[in-house]
Amino acid sequence: MKKMTISLIVNGQEYDLVIPVNRTLTQVLRENLRLTGTKQGCAVGDCGSCTVLLNGLPVNSCLVLAVEADGQEITTIEGLADGEKLHPLQQAFVDLGAIQCGFCSPGMLLTSKALLDKNPAPTEKEIREAISGNLCRCTGYQKIVEAIASVKADG
Repeated sequence: MKKMTISLIVNGQEYDLVIPVNRTLTQVLRENLRLTGTKQGCAVGDCGSCTVLLNGLPVNSCLVLAVEADGQEITTIEGLADGEKLHPLQQAFVDLGAIQCGFCSPGMLLTSKALLDKNPAPTEKEIREAISGNLCRCTGYQKIVEAIASVKADG
């Protein structure tokens, strides 16, 4: 298998890796960097559980080859909090009961952060459209929408 040296900036830290060219970003984050907050769900881009921010934009990391992310900035759920202090979105999800099993939460939170960074006061319709690529089997989405709506983007 052909390998390639890549450099990823993940949660502000640079990593130089030699990886097979067919490895997805999800695989590299979880297996090489041990950042297991990024969940592997469907592996075909349908569920959104593997969502990370690539240069500030939400992407399904199962659909991105790690070599495509060479030199790019990636934010995972592990990079959302400030040490022990939860990001306001994370706190809102906890406070408003938007987390149940938690499997979809990392992708939902990162998708929501990207939305609020772009639009600090989205309508309910805009929130629902933004998270439409993230499937949740537990909550029914209402509490998730309420949690997102309760937060103003703080960068």
